Amino acid sequence: MAKDIRFALTRSRDTIIADALGAVCLMVMLFVGLSLPGFF
Repeated sequence: MAKDIRFALTRSRDTIIADALGAVCLMVMLFVGLSLPGFF
């Protein structure tokens, strides 16, 4: 099973990086959106 996971990671490295970047952007937008009411 570990070999299958390693193979999937090496095969789709570009999409994993893009997905991780998208998740980080969503978390930043969530944090900023929740922080905005505190500024007004």
